[in-house]
Amino acid sequence: MNITEPMFLALTALVDRPRHGYGVVQEVERLSGGRVQLKIGTLYGVLDRLSAEGLVELDREEVQRGRLRRYYRLTDDGAAALQAEAERVAANAAVARTRLRARHVALGGA
Repeated sequence: MNITEPMFLALTALVDRPRHGYGVVQEVERLSGGRVQLKIGTLYGVLDRLSAEGLVELDREEVQRGRLRRYYRLTDDGAAALQAEAERVAANAAVARTRLRARHVALGGA
């Protein structure tokens, strides 16, 4: 499965506790330092895909102020997928940093 950045951040947002959709949006924005701002429609597409893959699941539903809130939680498979993706991204970043340092040295530190 190809994990996009919004999917990665949504999974990360659910690591510590279940959250409802807007809570995921807020946590993704916080985690990304404001760089990623999910629209609600995009978020539910992401959550539907993660749910279909078994990476997140419905935790509970609550009615608050007359509106239904669905809370999602990370599954064990979701935690494993997030761990694998984090390791893949870290390995790729390490290779890029190494090559950039070598380039810097080859250019005489310019």
